[in-house]
Amino acid sequence: MEKIREVVGIDISKLTLDVCLHRNGGSFRTSNDYCGIEDLINRIFSQVEIPKEEILFVFEHTGLYSSTLIEFLHKEKYLFHVASGLQIKRSLGITRGKEDKADAKRIARYGYRMKEEIELYDKPSNSLARLKRLLSLRKKLVGQRAGYISTIGEQKRILDSDQEMLLFTSQEQIISTLNEQISLIEKEIEKIIKEDQELYSQYRLLLSIKGIGGVTAQYLIVQTAGFTAFKTWRKFASYCGIAPFPHQSGTSIRGKTKVSRLAQKEGKTLLSLCATTAIQYNPEIKTFYERRVQMGKNKMSTINIIRNKLLARAFAVIKRGTPYVNTMKFAS
Repeated sequence: MEKIREVVGIDISKLTLDVCLHRNGGSFRTSNDYCGIEDLINRIFSQVEIPKEEILFVFEHTGLYSSTLIEFLHKEKYLFHVASGLQIKRSLGITRGKEDKADAKRIARYGYRMKEEIELYDKPSNSLARLKRLLSLRKKLVGQRAGYISTIGEQKRILDSDQEMLLFTSQEQIISTLNEQISLIEKEIEKIIKEDQELYSQYRLLLSIKGIGGVTAQYLIVQTAGFTAFKTWRKFASYCGIAPFPHQSGTSIRGKTKVSRLAQKEGKTLLSLCATTAIQYNPEIKTFYERRVQMGKNKMSTINIIRNKLLARAFAVIKRGTPYVNTMKFAS
């Protein structure tokens, strides 16, 4: 983006926005609300006399706290980039201390250095945004339910049920309530998908792949922003931590090719479950797995290959717009 003449770095916190203009050098703080953001825009244009098309806003993704700023900038058609905190941190090298004003300056410097490479933020549709929030809530409730089920199971095994009746019944009621709420959330998720023609089409295409279930299909749709945020399945595999990378240097370092620990762990977990399911119920995948194991190949390495196979198929069916066809059943 050669036309960019000023980069505005913003450090977002719950109540405030710390702002730094890279070339101008000005910095200030305002409130993290609609009025504060309007004040932010007015103060920027009072310091720099350039058109809005030549200003780039850069800030970290902070979930709920950055939503108002994203909504405002998108509505007013400003150029902005929402960056990964880890990406900014690593690009700046060694830093000492932490302060909101200094962080805003670092973000502005990052944006200015990377302005010709970074991609502008593409705000997801309202349906995708709602899906993401509901899936996040579902994940939290499922985790809480699992905790209560595990706890009450151990307690019933050890404690006297007559003396600890209240302990058991109260937890059972909580589990029942969580089951009801999870069910309601799942129904609302299905409703949102069915009401959006494009999302529903993608959802049905993903379910045509044996091994990929409803939760994983919903996760893939949300995390890829309807398969627009990642250009290839390999990039998303790297994001999920299932893409193998070499570990070699010169003649002395000859490490194993392995996946990176930098990963979106939820995606890795879901794809692992999909791979296990595919090994059990997909004859093609089962044959592939058994053949590699008989050859003495590592089981986890084989499972990782299957994870990548399923992900590649997911991107392929979306790109083609047609369901997955199991060619093995046509083989003679």
